[in-house]
Amino acid sequence: MLLAGCGSTHTSGTSADPAGVVPAIAPLYAGATVRPQGARRTAALSAGRALTHQADPYLRLLGTLQTPGSPALNFNSDVAPWLGPHAGIFLTSPSTSSSLTTLLEQGLLGSSSASGAFPFTASGAQGAIVLDTSDAAKASSFLDAQAAHAGAHATSYRGVSYRSTAGGVAFGLVDRFAVIGSEAGMHGVIDTALGGPSLARASGYSRLLASAPGGAVAHVYSNLAGPRTTATQQGLAGVLGLLTGGHQANVSLVPSASSLALDADTLQTGPASATGGLLSADPQAAQALSELPGESWLAIGLGDLGSTLTQDVHALRALASLAGTGSEGPTPGLSLQGLLEGMTTPLSELGASSAQARRDFASWMDSAGIFASGASLLELRAGVVLTSSNPALSRAAVAKLAGQLRKAGGSVQPVTIAGTEAAVGARLSGLPVVLDIAAGRDSSGQARFVLGLGEASVATALNPPSTLASAASHSVAAATLGEGIQPSIMVNFPTLLTLLEGVGLTNDPAISGFLPYLRSATTLVGGGHSLSSEMQRFRLILGLQPAG
Repeated sequence: MLLAGCGSTHTSGTSADPAGVVPAIAPLYAGATVRPQGARRTAALSAGRALTHQADPYLRLLGTLQTPGSPALNFNSDVAPWLGPHAGIFLTSPSTSSSLTTLLEQGLLGSSSASGAFPFTASGAQGAIVLDTSDAAKASSFLDAQAAHAGAHATSYRGVSYRSTAGGVAFGLVDRFAVIGSEAGMHGVIDTALGGPSLARASGYSRLLASAPGGAVAHVYSNLAGPRTTATQQGLAGVLGLLTGGHQANVSLVPSASSLALDADTLQTGPASATGGLLSADPQAAQALSELPGESWLAIGLGDLGSTLTQDVHALRALASLAGTGSEGPTPGLSLQGLLEGMTTPLSELGASSAQARRDFASWMDSAGIFASGASLLELRAGVVLTSSNPALSRAAVAKLAGQLRKAGGSVQPVTIAGTEAAVGARLSGLPVVLDIAAGRDSSGQARFVLGLGEASVATALNPPSTLASAASHSVAAATLGEGIQPSIMVNFPTLLTLLEGVGLTNDPAISGFLPYLRSATTLVGGGHSLSSEMQRFRLILGLQPAG
């Protein structure tokens, strides 16, 4: 849960941390300061208004409290009289995070929530919303009213009274916290309040929170099983697990008048080879980005690709799924879904987990960069550039990847591209342009393997007129990130939008719902560094247009 009721300054709550009554074993927890004060409140309102262009940008999150049978809630009359400064929401099983993701998307993106969309039920998500209270009596009255609307009956657990519906939605006041969730989630809160191990006292959570940046108004903590398990999970849990490599992580939201920053801190207690994650602080990733074409408006660097490509592709696809790109079939011609599928299909083959794929592909991969430049379809140059440690193997990989793509249903033909040592052109389902796959060397003699949208993209990848290392945008990104962080992600949204509008992609259902937010953004920059021998930070900063 992020923010709610930010427009009110009243607070006389207990200031108690909901994590104190959340079970220590909870694999996913989000906490927020829902009634921030002073500079934090000003920053939260400024960033929210700049992003959404709404006077009260967080009011829609009130819908997360709307349980079955409840009428629409009014913050000032229904919630403000008893809500304290803090709120939290937790899951006891990451496999049920899809329904929670849907609920948060409805609140954040403004889509209407259907009756019965509340995720915590006997057959749905297991967990609860936990709210600090400033007036326990008024909070109890609110819970009683919500329970009555839902048809709940009185019951108790370990001597603590609460109310529960036939569908498994529970309402209760536990240790001055208002709790609404599944019955199992309610029992977990009661067990913790009565002395059970709490998340607030868990070692990993405590260490991550102690290192969290100042000024954060919300954070998401995850303690998931690892990349192999999270690759099959859906929703928020699966995405977080893949992005962080399955390590314990805490992602903090820090607003300012002109930006929103996300600091993803990971606690890495396993071997160094297990770090991984798309948001990893790998110096190779920053180096790979710096070598991409200097005019790129999209640039992403990836490090240690031989061991992380599989989960990187899973993460990219999970992000696309979270955004809803798979909910609609692609329209004829260019579509976001087609582009993503067209680009990730060969990457999936390169990152396959078979012994043969590891010999043919992973054995020579070092770092990689993803880039796009040009503001129209005619000017577009885009591709993936992989650095090779074995030129002979990466050259042979062109034909081997071509064979795998043919087996997958693609049409592949040999082509001749100046400056390359081997090249094929592939027509893949969903991708309306030829994807050229080539091996060659850059101007310094470094062996490269390129997946490019057309011959011009391959040529630009191998011999760019300039690189991002000397570009002003790179220097600005590094200064924006601070802490000595070098960028491994750079996106310019106005140029992206110009391209999307020029090719008609703004009507794509995968994009249209996000357009107001994309138009509010200026840039996205990201990069990471080590906080200690066991802790890394990856920072993402979204620049915002001034609120009009």
